[in-house]
Amino acid sequence: MAEDKRERFSFKEMIDQLNDQLNPTSRFASVPASTIESRHSSQTSLSAKSIKVLSWNINKNNRTARWIADFSEIVSQYQPDKIFLQEVQLCATSKEIPELMQMGWSFAPNFIDKLTNLYSGVLIATQDNHLNAKAVITRHSEPITNTPKVSLFAEYSLAASQESLLAVNTHLINFVDLSKFQSQLQEVEAVISQHSGKIIFSGDFNTWNRGRWTMLLEMAHRLGLKAVLFNPEDTKKIKSFLLSPPLDYIFYRGLHQKPLSAKVLDKFSSSDHNPLLVEFYG
Repeated sequence: MAEDKRERFSFKEMIDQLNDQLNPTSRFASVPASTIESRHSSQTSLSAKSIKVLSWNINKNNRTARWIADFSEIVSQYQPDKIFLQEVQLCATSKEIPELMQMGWSFAPNFIDKLTNLYSGVLIATQDNHLNAKAVITRHSEPITNTPKVSLFAEYSLAASQESLLAVNTHLINFVDLSKFQSQLQEVEAVISQHSGKIIFSGDFNTWNRGRWTMLLEMAHRLGLKAVLFNPEDTKKIKSFLLSPPLDYIFYRGLHQKPLSAKVLDKFSSSDHNPLLVEFYG
């Protein structure tokens, strides 16, 4: 009888442990605002004469064979100088991304999956090394998973220039009221407003309703940022919901958008978002 009780107790412990592992509120843990870095051996600075940008919410698929094939094809064909990725997974132990071995990168996690030991967050990769980088974690969390969102700010020198370039990659908070969405925008604006030079500001802004979209555009206007213009057909390919505004944007300041360089690639299926491409000069 005592043995039966022990077996029942052990089984209950196992079920409780499994529930803890699968329950989002206990499986996903917030992390402090921080960056994880991989430095590039090159000492060259990026030239403002041509900056090719790729921005893509990869839906946590960067460890799948399909995404690796898609990403390799995009990089080979378009050769971006700066890559902005949202929803990137990074092993908390190895902290390596083989597909970015030829680039330096900064990664800002917003939570860790304790079941898989994988961080999730945003990343900026580039051929040169940054001067400094910082992450800003939201004060508020999304429901169900109880996880915050994160923005990454990295400053880069520019060849033959006294100016620096501020690159910003963000994933704005979802499933919360407008006041919490606005709170994250204010956190981002506070950092960007301290930079007087060139800016590339990219990400998944979760602007699925007019209120969110209007707040984003008002902030961009205050900061002197322009949105990259895509032709009407490409605009339709940007992630949205029904008749909502697009979710993904690339903003810039102090640069010029090269004519006909803005593209939305819809041939790849490894994410529910399509990659955005553009080339700047200035």
